[in-house]
Amino acid sequence: MYNDKKILAIIPARGGSKGLPGKNIKLWNRKPLLAWSVLQAQKCELIDEILISTEDPDIAEIAMNYGSPPLFLRPEEFATDESPISDAILHALDAYEKLGKSFDFIVLLEPTSPLRGEEDLNGAIIKLIESNEADSLVSVGEVHMEHPMIIKKINKEGFVVPYIESTTAIYQRQQADKAYFPYGVIYICKVDVYKDLKTFYTPKTIPFMIERWQNFEIDDQIDFSLTEYIEKLKMKSQL
Repeated sequence: MYNDKKILAIIPARGGSKGLPGKNIKLWNRKPLLAWSVLQAQKCELIDEILISTEDPDIAEIAMNYGSPPLFLRPEEFATDESPISDAILHALDAYEKLGKSFDFIVLLEPTSPLRGEEDLNGAIIKLIESNEADSLVSVGEVHMEHPMIIKKINKEGFVVPYIESTTAIYQRQQADKAYFPYGVIYICKVDVYKDLKTFYTPKTIPFMIERWQNFEIDDQIDFSLTEYIEKLKMKSQL
């Protein structure tokens, strides 16, 4: 709780994954990937309750082993490849209301973005709640080599052309303005606003800047191995 605001952290963890099967329970630095987000949320004294939203009994068991047993499972229809995350979040909020529990803010922590700094969760929650204007917050990292002004595409004639047509020629990344990608370190929104808009990208969304080493999301084995190595460097204070 912060400033009398009750905060629910939701960690979405489906059993299915096409890019890297079983990635949420795959060992990442000797713990299931899911467990890292659970433990990080547990260390955040501002979070009142943690929910692992899953349809998978094996994932639910891991969550229980790490001290955060789910109060309920996510319905299968909200856990398909096509299911928007809003379905899982709205289901969770509705289930809590039926239990007589309500919250002022929801925090979404994606297990596939485990590279969090020790003060990221506290800092992001405080930043949003102390904001006088904002309704939501999204973690963003500065785009480097993949800047949209540099990205190309292959046209139907088979030629390499700019992905974004522009009258300004860009030859080096340093010539472009700054662009940002929303990595899944943390998303936060007022509950009433989320229920209305069903998104963290509200008209009044503020950024929470993350560092270069955090600009990763785990989707395949390359991401998995690379982020695992980055975490090892962080634990050795080499970042």
